[in-house]
Parts: sequence; structure tokens; C-alpha cells
Amino acid sequence: MQQLWDISPQVTAQSPVFPGDTPYQQSWSAELGPDCPVNVSRITLSPHVGAHADAPLHYCADGAAVGQLALEPFLGPCRVLHVLNCGPLIRVADIQARMGGAPDRLLVRTRQRASVDAWTDDFAAFDPTTIAYCASIGVRLVGLDTPSIDPATSKSLDSHQAILQYDMRVLENLVLDDVPEGDYELIALPLALAQADASPVRAVLRSLPHFDYSTTS
Repeated sequence: MQQLWDISPQVTAQSPVFPGDTPYQQSWSAELGPDCPVNVSRITLSPHVGAHADAPLHYCADGAAVGQLALEPFLGPCRVLHVLNCGPLIRVADIQARMGGAPDRLLVRTRQRASVDAWTDDFAAFDPTTIAYCASIGVRLVGLDTPSIDPATSKSLDSHQAILQYDMRVLENLVLDDVPEGDYELIALPLALAQADASPVRAVLRSLPHFDYSTTS
């Protein structure tokens, strides 16, 4: 029987957002009662709250909106690597030795516990040369357990520009705390938001047949 790992944080009013971005808010436009048969909520949020997929429109003025993206990169085999305590940037040397025969999707765990209820700008991001290396070996989607593939203070967004150059896709704010290193099936489809720069995803990993996860750490 295949096992599932839910790698999406719960989205609440406490979900961290980049300073100045729109937090999650919910109110009720209809409520169950004598004259109403249903509850209907109204939500406001940045599409970057929780686990999400960035679109090229996020970092390129004429880039594609998230609803225009092909779904194939967000669905299929992926590799999860642990790169704990790597410092501010994930470098090629941190992953290269473990990328032999890797699928074309890579998720990196950088924290012992993902920050799901408080913003912190002290997180690991990708060195843009690592994005270039991943592209060179056929990786077409990268993801990690932090709010951004670039440092919080970056104004040039070099790693975002690298994934634009290589036409790669990205997932951010994943929760990989309890996922052993190894290969999985990734399912993390963005919504078909026709004009949005990003989309929330319900990201999950499904075990692959014949992979012994008990031998990984």
C-alpha cells in the first residue's frame, strides 16, 4: 500500500508572510440559520501564503501567469534531500554527490522544523549556481521548506532569475520535517488562476513501489 506525506502547512491567520504581503483572512458571507441552508466564507490572502508555486509573472514583467503553466512539472517523480545547517545558501557541493540518477524534480529540506506560524528572514535559499547545476542535469522543478529560493534581503532575486532563464518551476513553503531522504511521486498542482503571479498548492508526496524508506534518515 502506498504511503502519503502531506507536505503542505495548514493555512491560518498565523501563517507567515513576507513583510508587507497580504496575510490570510476569512469572514462569513453566509451562515447556517433558519433562513440560510449553508455556510459560505470569504477569504483574502496572498497567493504566496503556505505551500505555493511561483509563476514567471512573479519575477518577470511579461512572464506567464500561474494559470498558464503546464501541469507536468508539478506531478511526477522527485527526490527529497536533507541539507540541514547549510548556512544561508544551498550550494552545488551540498547536493551533487546525492544527485546521481535523480528524477527531474528536487525538494530540499533545510530546517529541523519548518516555520509555519511566524515569519523569520533567517532561512536558507538556493545559490543561483546550484539552480544552473540542477538545470544542467535535467531538473525542471525545485522546491524547499522556506519562503523563497532567494534570501529575504535580496533585491536582484538571482535564483528566481535563474529559474526564469532555464524555464524551471518552483515550490516554496513546503513542510519536509518528517519526510526521509529518497525518491517519491510529487503531486502539487497549482490552481488555474488566469492572472495570478503564484498559486497555493496542496503538495503531497506518495511512496514509490520497491523503495525502502526505513533505511533513510
